[in-house]
Amino acid sequence: MDAEVISTRGNSVAEAILRLLGEATTSVDAALCGFNSPQLAAALEDAGCRGVRVRLVLDRNKYEESRTMREVLAKGSIPFRLLYGRRGPGTKMHHKFALFDGRTAMAGSYNWTVESEEQNYETLLILREPKVLQALGEEFEALWAAAAAP
Repeated sequence: MDAEVISTRGNSVAEAILRLLGEATTSVDAALCGFNSPQLAAALEDAGCRGVRVRLVLDRNKYEESRTMREVLAKGSIPFRLLYGRRGPGTKMHHKFALFDGRTAMAGSYNWTVESEEQNYETLLILREPKVLQALGEEFEALWAAAAAP
């Protein structure tokens, strides 16, 4: 299996995500519990300007609670939908994974937040295994279909 492991203990996970976003040519699909990184938001906007289809599914609870998350997404240039967890309000859409061009996946504990990058111990796995890509792709499509616009 082609895999890479990055942790915040000694590395910048954001730099790895920025690299993947910069290399994307067709699509970026991400399911994220937390998202408030201006740096990663700018890279998603840039990908969209390059013609990359960008779609985010975010936790509705976090979105409603986090002024910073709403501000980062206020421009409206990043397509996103919101979703609660399996039992509705109060439960979490707790995923933290992304797919890049259907060829690379990332998953781990890392939220795309300033706190994850600067304060927390976090791990990110970068995978290029076809079965993993298929499973995460199917999960993302199901989440996207179930989620709603803000």
